[in-house]
Amino acid sequence: MTQAPVTPRATRRQHDREIVALAVPAFGALVAEPLFVLADSAIVGHLGTAQLAGLGVASALLTTAVSIFVFLAYATTAAVARRVGAGDLPAAIRQGMDGIWLALLLGAAVVAVVLPAAPALVELFGASDTAMPYATTYLRISVLGIPAMLVVLAATGVLRGLQDTKTPLYVAVAGFVANAVLNVTLVYGAGLGIAGSAWGTVIAQCAMAAVYLAVVIRGARRHGASLRPDAAGIRASAQAGVPLLVRTLSLRAILMIATAIAARLGDADIAAHQIALSLWSLLAFALDAIAIAGQAIIGRYLGAGDAQGAREACRRMVQWGIAVGLGLALLVIAARPVFLPLFTSDSAVRAAALPALLVVALSQPVCGIVFVLDGVLMGAGDGPYLAWAMVLTLAVFAPVALLVPVLGGGLTALWGAMTLMMTVRMLTLWLRAHSGRWIVTGATR
Repeated sequence: MTQAPVTPRATRRQHDREIVALAVPAFGALVAEPLFVLADSAIVGHLGTAQLAGLGVASALLTTAVSIFVFLAYATTAAVARRVGAGDLPAAIRQGMDGIWLALLLGAAVVAVVLPAAPALVELFGASDTAMPYATTYLRISVLGIPAMLVVLAATGVLRGLQDTKTPLYVAVAGFVANAVLNVTLVYGAGLGIAGSAWGTVIAQCAMAAVYLAVVIRGARRHGASLRPDAAGIRASAQAGVPLLVRTLSLRAILMIATAIAARLGDADIAAHQIALSLWSLLAFALDAIAIAGQAIIGRYLGAGDAQGAREACRRMVQWGIAVGLGLALLVIAARPVFLPLFTSDSAVRAAALPALLVVALSQPVCGIVFVLDGVLMGAGDGPYLAWAMVLTLAVFAPVALLVPVLGGGLTALWGAMTLMMTVRMLTLWLRAHSGRWIVTGATR
């Protein structure tokens, strides 16, 4: 009996099921992560203004440190997914263990640097005299949780590569609940103040890392994969991560330049910029979830030697990115009058934010394409190109953004420059995707 040919419609449905199955849990896990800081802020805020200010400075430092090493998740996802596609699960888990060992080494290095340098770092970030002791206390305790957080990043990459985004969701939600309970108990029940908040977060982070390690170790034993550190594997993981580190640092530089320029525009503009940036970051979670699905799916197809499947999956995910971007754009335009009063009652801030939010809304379809193609190329292990493209984007954005205050432009013009930045990213990523040079099949790139 002849098997019926697979129709394009059936192929699209298959891709849709895969994207939804991976992206929806990934979105939940992404949203749960910033709730850690939100819970800490809500609990510490009742201790006093100085404590909350100290938490703000320390959290900014910690968030920056963790975001720099996000390549642990991205590079591990791509490498593990390739080996899954090639049908070699022991090698996939072995690759994941190399990423986890690298995370532990990097985490130990961060602790060794930050512990003695905490007062200087807090001062560098502009903490006031009253907030400085609280910021230093929180930073010194919380940095002890950095190795655990980096293990969480790497282990999340392992599970994503194994096409599992549900476990990271469950761990993230459980971690958030444990963090909130521990914070309340230690801050108020034990009377430890801001130190209690830091210890609560560290304990929750270590518990999350322990759960991930248990899952990965169980998989390693099931498939006979070694758990021992392998110097060559760790070195390969680090080499794969370097281009993604360059990409991340370039993106952080873009965001820092935008914030610095907004601060020069005046108090109302920097306040409005913070509102716009917060919304932009929130919307990014929805688009990043599709990108995470892209990393896992593309890596698997390429590992299996299915170049055509990778192309078709890429095309379908771009369509998803555009559709979700359009939906988010309409949502922001409709919700602007309701959204702004949640953040401010200042008429000057609202007046500055309203047109900026419109620019944010109109840029979402472009953002959708950017996030998806970013995930596709990460899944393909095309890190060097991503690094080059982001450095080029930074080189285009920086002079344009710096001209905004010189030419008398306001916050709307600055967000126009941000949209230009995303457009440049879209063009560089689209050219690469269209060229097909990212399509390298096999268990390793």
